[in-house]
Amino acid sequence: MEVNIPEVLAELTATFRRYDPALLTNDLETLNELFWSSPLVVRFGITENLYGYDSIAKYRRQDVTPGSIPQRKVTNEVITTYGNTFGTTNVEYVQVNSGRRGRQSQVWMRMPEGWRIVSAHVSLLDE
Repeated sequence: MEVNIPEVLAELTATFRRYDPALLTNDLETLNELFWSSPLVVRFGITENLYGYDSIAKYRRQDVTPGSIPQRKVTNEVITTYGNTFGTTNVEYVQVNSGRRGRQSQVWMRMPEGWRIVSAHVSLLDE
């Protein structure tokens, strides 16, 4: 298995680059598109454990008041592809207003419709 085939890495990186802007602006259409539409997808958030696409989409639809989404600055990033159909993205970030540090890990798989997140985990570090 080849790791980081240049064109595969470029594809996943381009798709991943859509995630943060969508997250920080609560772009539900893009966020929902990027997650695998399956009952098998999992997202562990800072305060929630979500199993299945429907529960993730429902969580995203909850009322979000303007300014309530913590803005963040990515401080470290590793994107790796394995073969042509599997990849991981890992970032460390700092919440801009609070200074809290966090981590985000995503597992991506190439589907017929494009790259999709099949598993995600977000956590904040203790201060």
